[in-house]
Amino acid sequence: MRKSYVLLKKYFEENSIVKANLESFNNFIDNELQVIIDENKDIEPTIIPPNIDEFKIRLDNVWVTKPEITEADGSKRVIYPIEARLRKLSYSAPMFLEVSSHVNGVQRESFTTQVANIPIMLKSKYCHLYGLSREELIKHNEDPEDLGGYFIINGTEKAIVNIEDLASNKFMIDKEATGVSEYVGKLFSEKGSYKIPHRFEKLKDGLFYLTFTRVKRVPVVAVIKALGLVRDEEIMRFIGLEEDAEVLINLYEFVDIKSAEDAVDYLAKRIGITQAREIRIQRMQEILDKYLLPHIGTSRDDRLWKAYNLCKMLKKMILTIKEEKEDDKDHYMNKRLKMSGDLLADLLRVNLKVLIGDLLYNFQRIVKRGKFPSIKVIIREKLLTQRIYSSMATGNWVGGRKGVSQRIERLNFLQTLSHLQRVVSPLSASQENFEARSLHSTHMGRLCTSETPEGTNIGLRKNLALMASVSQAVPEEEILPLLEKAGLEVEKTAGKKKNK
Repeated sequence: MRKSYVLLKKYFEENSIVKANLESFNNFIDNELQVIIDENKDIEPTIIPPNIDEFKIRLDNVWVTKPEITEADGSKRVIYPIEARLRKLSYSAPMFLEVSSHVNGVQRESFTTQVANIPIMLKSKYCHLYGLSREELIKHNEDPEDLGGYFIINGTEKAIVNIEDLASNKFMIDKEATGVSEYVGKLFSEKGSYKIPHRFEKLKDGLFYLTFTRVKRVPVVAVIKALGLVRDEEIMRFIGLEEDAEVLINLYEFVDIKSAEDAVDYLAKRIGITQAREIRIQRMQEILDKYLLPHIGTSRDDRLWKAYNLCKMLKKMILTIKEEKEDDKDHYMNKRLKMSGDLLADLLRVNLKVLIGDLLYNFQRIVKRGKFPSIKVIIREKLLTQRIYSSMATGNWVGGRKGVSQRIERLNFLQTLSHLQRVVSPLSASQENFEARSLHSTHMGRLCTSETPEGTNIGLRKNLALMASVSQAVPEEEILPLLEKAGLEVEKTAGKKKNK
């Protein structure tokens, strides 16, 4: 007994309960911020002065310093959490961005500007309390036992609740009680600002259909052919179910389509694009590149890879229907936790688009008056800050989620720990969802098996287990070299690595 006590004590001395949240926030500031800026790197206004051929606003490097405060007289100084609490201020740090304008490909002006104040998580790498000893924490009027892992907005301590969601970019097949198709394959394709649901169905005619964004129920084989995998023999080989009647029925239906262009034209007609053939094909190809499986890629070179993936999905769908064995949605392998860093990244991604829209509106309004403004004048720093503060203060997040940011419960120390460990499911509390609420064997060691509220939220509001550790998402570029070392063949195509 004594030994286990020593081990546990040592574990909690070295690992904080909120370690995963701190890592998530650090990753957001260190890596995710730059990724979000790179997604919106070049901004091109539609209205530019008449004597200019091309005008671009470029966003470059982004970085965040440590929390500071601007006093009424304009002076700036360092702020510690205790002062933010007492003076009803926000504990946030300035976010700086390098902006440049390019006229006809030549750089005209370049400067660094503050675009927002980002709330800083206590005890994270960017907090003034990071790495301080007990004595130093007491000197700054902080409780040395306080774990951090929360934010201070207008003097109120706010925790961002972890959200449990189905894993994106993972194809799962479900049995449906109602509807045309008994089995439905679902995939949530996510990349940057793209979050697109895909749906596979088998209808009464024996054909498999795909639905995504504006494209409703188009035959899967026609989509595969439109992506450049035209020969029936090749499609058969990539599905890998030789002589299977299901595949043959689907292929036989579209045997007349001999080229990728014909397949694209067929799809364009199916979804109701009625312009001339060239424009029709171009528009349909844009839809396929942008909105079909964007996590694989959004350029022309990725079309074949999308076709191969559709073949794999078709194979899984056929085998599932034969074996009558659908995926277990409640298995924790098929779930992901969205922690503070991921949720803040979602918030910033949407609000940066709003800032860019505002910047373009201001620029174009001044150009219409016959002037050529400096970009310094048109960037509104307060806009992004206010929108982030507003979401953090009210808990209303992008995507219509409510209660993401909550006021910390401080009735006692254990309740505070519990609140920082909370995991919430996005499912509605008013519906039954028996399976989602019940305890799954994969919760053991990951989620607390006993701590959940009684009543409508039972089983939907959970807590991480005391010794649970959450790993951060690893970029694909880092995994591929490891796969190569393990002996997996990796093809290099168009500057990208793809695994066979």
